[in-house]
Amino acid sequence: MLFKSGYNYVDMNHPFKLPKNVALVAHPNIPGAMQVAEEVSQYLRNEGLDTETGSIHDENLREAVRVKSFDLLMSFGGDGTMLRSGHLCAPSDIPLLGVNIGHFGFLAELTRDNWHEMLPKLFSGDYRYEQRMMISAQCIKDGVEGPLHDAINDVVVARGSYVRPIEVEALLNGAHITSYVADGLIAATPTGSTAYALAAGGPILPPELRNILLMPVAPHLSVDRAVVLSEGASVFIRVKTAHEAVVSVDGQDPIHLSSGDGVKINAHKKSLFMVRFSDPYYFYRNLTSYMEHNPIFSIKSNGQST
Repeated sequence: MLFKSGYNYVDMNHPFKLPKNVALVAHPNIPGAMQVAEEVSQYLRNEGLDTETGSIHDENLREAVRVKSFDLLMSFGGDGTMLRSGHLCAPSDIPLLGVNIGHFGFLAELTRDNWHEMLPKLFSGDYRYEQRMMISAQCIKDGVEGPLHDAINDVVVARGSYVRPIEVEALLNGAHITSYVADGLIAATPTGSTAYALAAGGPILPPELRNILLMPVAPHLSVDRAVVLSEGASVFIRVKTAHEAVVSVDGQDPIHLSSGDGVKINAHKKSLFMVRFSDPYYFYRNLTSYMEHNPIFSIKSNGQST
């Protein structure tokens, strides 16, 4: 449920309150990330907030987030840091606010250059929560169910080290949908529709949607169209291959699959709440801007791609 006041959309499923305790996590290998995090931390302390700053890999700080010691998590880095931060704070229902220090930063709301002018909106209540759907994935190997994995972007079932396609079968609520002979099959959230699925030629889903997108990767004489499923869909992706196949959740280390193994995918019971200062139409403006600056999508005045 959303409450609308001008452009101020507040998701009523998440308590709307001003933060008092803020965790600031930075990627230690991105130049300037920790420095900007310290500057923002000092600014927040001057405004009367309690803060703790550290590396995204700091286990003590991560544990404090898990036990809900904070009511806001700020992430400093690129989109990879945002994903790690989202995995950390979403299970505890802690909102996420990103400051882009990396190269791309499509998920982040702020930059190292504009946080000074934008953060005061946090104290005036001029912000909203954007609720982003997540999915859960569970590998089934030799009939044995493995642990659940959370995904903000996507779950990818793909060929392993052999440069050969694999056969992938997709089942919806136990019934066969279709089979692919391809390099792999992506199951993506709307957030993930602008990641690997977009690179594979898939459609762009607005972040507020709650759908699961299935997108084949380099299909060979197979269905090459994306399939968009409802939030309540239960998907099982099964591999049939004489050689190695793998599954990766949000780009993490691959899990090896044998023929007959698969992964079960469902909508996650949790959502990732992201703090937004911009109006709800920012998504399309940002996407267009990124594509225009990407050589693949840039078009010169004479109609030739750059």
